[in-house]
Amino acid sequence: MTPGADYVIYNGQLQTAAGFSLPHSSRAALYGDGFFETMVWTAGRVGYLAGHLARLQQAAAVLRLELPPELQSAEAIAAEASRLVAATSREQARLRLQCWRGGAGLYLPETNRADYLLAAADLHLNDKPINEAGFARQVQTLPGPLAFCKGPQGWLYVLAAQERQARGLGELLLLDAHGAVAEAVAAAVFWIQDGALYTPALTTGCVAGVRRAHLLQVARERGIECHEGHFSAAQVLASEAVFTANVAGLRAVQRIEQSLFESEDHALLQDLRVWEQVA
Repeated sequence: MTPGADYVIYNGQLQTAAGFSLPHSSRAALYGDGFFETMVWTAGRVGYLAGHLARLQQAAAVLRLELPPELQSAEAIAAEASRLVAATSREQARLRLQCWRGGAGLYLPETNRADYLLAAADLHLNDKPINEAGFARQVQTLPGPLAFCKGPQGWLYVLAAQERQARGLGELLLLDAHGAVAEAVAAAVFWIQDGALYTPALTTGCVAGVRRAHLLQVARERGIECHEGHFSAAQVLASEAVFTANVAGLRAVQRIEQSLFESEDHALLQDLRVWEQVA
């Protein structure tokens, strides 16, 4: 290994990031024929690994991709992640696992074999409150067979992030075509009302976030009433507390339009933070 160099793993081979490039014929570039997982490495392991593996397998099944041995089990993925993190000399890392169909072909591919790239970057965990959020005006979620995974509809979140920046907001909440709240730009959205936890159903077109699933599991195990469904913006605005959740953190929302929330101090959100640590 080269001292001071950054590394990636491409189809099982560790190589320098600076020396890596995809061929112009890659189906990842030509057709976006794949998906990705964003994972975190902390305390010597991949967080929420079972959830990532389940979503990876589901995405591969829908796209008819044949995963290589390195991606077929939690143990194999953990081994690849450990190897990469060690090479990059990081104690914590944000990992991106990109999978796409190998080979050539036009819309009809020549093979279903999956190629993959695992890359690491510095990890920035973020539990800081969101000062102000708003509802998206320019984009809507698009429910469909691949809406649950990351990648195939990446353009939508690019436009949403640009709208968020243009409006000077800390977060943007996306709606579906019927006006139901779906998700944030890169996180799930939750709210609390009368001791119950609410979050949009996957049928709104939101990503099936692994932190989303874990929070629902933890809450239900503790006897908290949980609701997944199609809810209006007005229902969110009338709630007691709102927060977003992804693998990088839980972030309380302080304001949406003219509605103010004391989300950070809400007892249930504080409990969820504690319960997740012992789950």
